Amino acid sequence: MGKHRRPGPPNQPSRAVPRVDEADPLAAYRRRRRPPMDVHRRHRPVNGGAGHVRPGEARVLEEWDGFAYQVVGTAADLAAAREWVNTPGRG
Repeated sequence: MGKHRRPGPPNQPSRAVPRVDEADPLAAYRRRRRPPMDVHRRHRPVNGGAGHVRPGEARVLEEWDGFAYQVVGTAADLAAAREWVNTPGRG
């Protein structure tokens, strides 16, 4: 078996985890408070299942508060939910 390695050029750092400032005394705290995959807003189907199935159904809108995702509202359909996720100026 070959050695495990990430795909891509060996001279570039991994982009999977953002860099942390080692001089910052609160760096570890801030790193734990980042949302998974740096997604601050997301939407989920009300009845569960895959997000792309039944685009006409309502969606639950969730926002990262520093500890977990909190429900902040609903959207009528997939198009409205995607518009909400992609709006700038999130908190």
